[in-house]
Amino acid sequence: MKKNIVLVFIIVITTITSAQTKVDTTAILSLDKIAQVNQGESYVTFPFDIGNLEPLLFEANVSPNFKIRERKDSRLMAVLTSQIIIRMFDEYSYPVKTPSYIPQIAFYFLTGHKESANKLTLFGKIAHHSNGQNGNFYTENGDINLQSGNFATNYIELGFLKSSYSQNLKAFKFIKSSFEIHPKSWMLEELHGQYSGLRWHNTFLAYKLPMKTNPLPNEKQRANFSIKAETTIMLDNFNNWNYFDAKRLNASLILYYHPKFLEDIGFFVQFYHGMDYYNIYFQHQINTIRFGIMTEVLRF
Repeated sequence: MKKNIVLVFIIVITTITSAQTKVDTTAILSLDKIAQVNQGESYVTFPFDIGNLEPLLFEANVSPNFKIRERKDSRLMAVLTSQIIIRMFDEYSYPVKTPSYIPQIAFYFLTGHKESANKLTLFGKIAHHSNGQNGNFYTENGDINLQSGNFATNYIELGFLKSSYSQNLKAFKFIKSSFEIHPKSWMLEELHGQYSGLRWHNTFLAYKLPMKTNPLPNEKQRANFSIKAETTIMLDNFNNWNYFDAKRLNASLILYYHPKFLEDIGFFVQFYHGMDYYNIYFQHQINTIRFGIMTEVLRF
């Protein structure tokens, strides 16, 4: 009788340990995946949106990433990104006006224990943002030249990413906070005093994995749903705005759904409020709801 009880006890302990190992393996994120989450996704919007954005056929973000590292388990890695944002306007000849070119290099350092489910990653970024135009910044009547006016700035971004895993919800969670700094000597002179050079970004992301009871060993799972909430507060003195002016706040919420019948893309809806991020259009205040498709090649 005692032998049977001991045998049952050993089986139960082995089962629990095996299940715990599987959960822990799922919960462990590599630096590669953490960087991929932070670098963002490519997307294309549909031609119907709600709000005050100029009529568009689409907006597209093309953001390929090139990783630089010694090996897959390195604590330190760099990511080169040649990001381009383009808008095709719903006008005669369907022009693509002043695309945003944002080449950048980001550095990531993973702190703490590599096998921990909760991780803290430090990162820094150096980036350039321009529109590839060389016309005068202002028109003859003193307005900003949206058609061919030169826009250019360079900046650094410093921050951290805190990642964790919820076993009950089978979801990965990320919290990001960073400061974006545009030194005046790195910025076009015409932007001084009217383009924010100090910004505080805060982001929350969650990726919901499917509730599979018996995933295969080493099986990579794709998130069916994700949510991304972002805020940016502009902290410096520009446009003579009061420090508590609501226009200093940019906010975005993206809800993403990845249906089973699609491989690497899914559908998203975005709610955006704040300053236009499309280069020389920065003085426009946007309130819009947009729909589109987004790449999602991330596997956990």
